[in-house]
Amino acid sequence: MFVGIFIVCLAVVAMVGALIFAMRRLTGAVPQENRDYLDPLPKSLRSLWPAVKFVEHHFLWIVPRAMLARTAEQLRLTGMSFLMSASQFLALSIVSAVLFSLLMLGAMLGLETFSIVGLLLGATVGFFYPRLWLRDVRRRTVTQVAKQLPVFLDFLTLSVEAGLNINGAMTQAVEKGPDGMLRREFEHVLRDLKAGLSRSDALRRMDDRLRMKEITNFVGAVIQAERMGSGLAATLRFQSEQRRTERFQRAEKQAMEAPVKLIFPLVVFIFPVTFIVLGFPIVMKFMQEGLL
Repeated sequence: MFVGIFIVCLAVVAMVGALIFAMRRLTGAVPQENRDYLDPLPKSLRSLWPAVKFVEHHFLWIVPRAMLARTAEQLRLTGMSFLMSASQFLALSIVSAVLFSLLMLGAMLGLETFSIVGLLLGATVGFFYPRLWLRDVRRRTVTQVAKQLPVFLDFLTLSVEAGLNINGAMTQAVEKGPDGMLRREFEHVLRDLKAGLSRSDALRRMDDRLRMKEITNFVGAVIQAERMGSGLAATLRFQSEQRRTERFQRAEKQAMEAPVKLIFPLVVFIFPVTFIVLGFPIVMKFMQEGLL
């Protein structure tokens, strides 16, 4: 009996040791990542990034290229292509699915129950959570860029009128402009220019990353002004005034839509409570007098 228990314990120790050794070998096989030319990782991803790199290196080779291409397109539209690659994003989705499954398992153990459907639901939510995050980032990016574009166009206009070329004007706009997505996009344009791309190609890459009508008009106006030899300062000033007018029109549209959006909460939540407050004393009075 004692010999059998000893053999079982020895086998368990050997399995744990082999598992630790295998994990160390697999972890050591993951190449180091050079992030000198990439955006810094946010704090929420730093603790998960070793697991993301591990999954990317050992498991992402089976992902179809079409899926990687679609993911890369989504990352480019949200400005996240300078933060992670498509394979890293898919690895993050897998890590998120595992974490959500573990959280669901912990919740079920706390409730003293177990369900395979619950685990699958947690894994599904965890896998698609990064994509929902990307969609929210895209929506916030469009709103922020549309809000900040007139300010940056003013900086560009003043710099060009002061005698700088468009590259120097973008440098001044990056140094003086408000922090946000548009500032990072101009930083990426300057980075592309330092890498050897032409000004038109660098601006077209920014337009391809954002895919917004306002950015497309700005890029097209700058490229056409340089190609035709017209005054760049006048073009930039017209673009600034046009973007500011469009921002004011969007604000007016949102203000006009506010009463319509308030109808549902008004009818569902406010009116019933108002009727209850007004009708409760009347009902209590009738009940006291025996009329109800």
